[in-house]
Amino acid sequence: MNVLLAALGVIGIAASGPLMAATSAPALTMSFWRTALGGAALGGAAGLRKRGELRALKRADLAGIGFAALMLAAHFGFWVSSLKLTSVASSTSLVCLQMAWVALFSRLRGVRVAPGVLAGIAVAFAGVAVISGFDFSLSPKAVLGDLLALLGGAFAALYTMAGARARRNLSTTTYAALCYGGCALVLLAACLLSGQQLTGFAPQVWLLILAVALLAQILGHTVFNHLLAVMSPIVVSLIILLEVPGAAILAAAFLRQSPPWGTYAGLGLILAGLAVVVLAQPSARKRKGPRGRGPFPDVS
Repeated sequence: MNVLLAALGVIGIAASGPLMAATSAPALTMSFWRTALGGAALGGAAGLRKRGELRALKRADLAGIGFAALMLAAHFGFWVSSLKLTSVASSTSLVCLQMAWVALFSRLRGVRVAPGVLAGIAVAFAGVAVISGFDFSLSPKAVLGDLLALLGGAFAALYTMAGARARRNLSTTTYAALCYGGCALVLLAACLLSGQQLTGFAPQVWLLILAVALLAQILGHTVFNHLLAVMSPIVVSLIILLEVPGAAILAAAFLRQSPPWGTYAGLGLILAGLAVVVLAQPSARKRKGPRGRGPFPDVS
């Protein structure tokens, strides 16, 4: 079941880059509407089915959700802006390096990352490099876009790690509704402060915004928020690497941005790296080190 959910999630997030690059709406505006619509949809479900859980929320829960929402807003702000400056393939490849950021942040917290996990990450990164074709443009505009995408990946890693911890005590519906809603408020403030246009778009732009909200936010992000309850952030981030070939193929089909020649070879390397990381994961019993802290604390 988790494999099927992961496949659906990858399809959802893979559509995000091409759809958001195709619309004329400002980057922050697109990010605001996707999270606002996603939060509203899941908020209605949480209000009907999770009232007891909502009433039982503690200050620590709200603080964790608030931090995750802030990191998600920063992720969207940097990454969606990069889509306007560089190619979908390059932007997606760099933002999906969030897996490396997760490993780095875990290591900075004193958490030992298994050698097998590092080996799998290296293989998967080789796949990303093949897919991108080392074809990052050297124009100042594209370099800035690449940098923004890289920073977007760092914030995505923090969002993923915060979500893994929050999901210990909260259902997917409750966590996602509150996180998306909080993210939307941050992005709304950013839009107002920067003078971004929020309404008055053509019907086709609204259709693209709705498609992003349904596919990327409600389907893609929510699926991975669910998987954080049963997988470590590194494994979830590694699965998200499959967004790279998916986005490249969709961009080629709908935006005429031809993917690098190594897209399919790169996909094979990503799958191989994913297999290595999954096999290198310790069992649940071994993860329970002293005081319940294992190689990936706060992610069980």
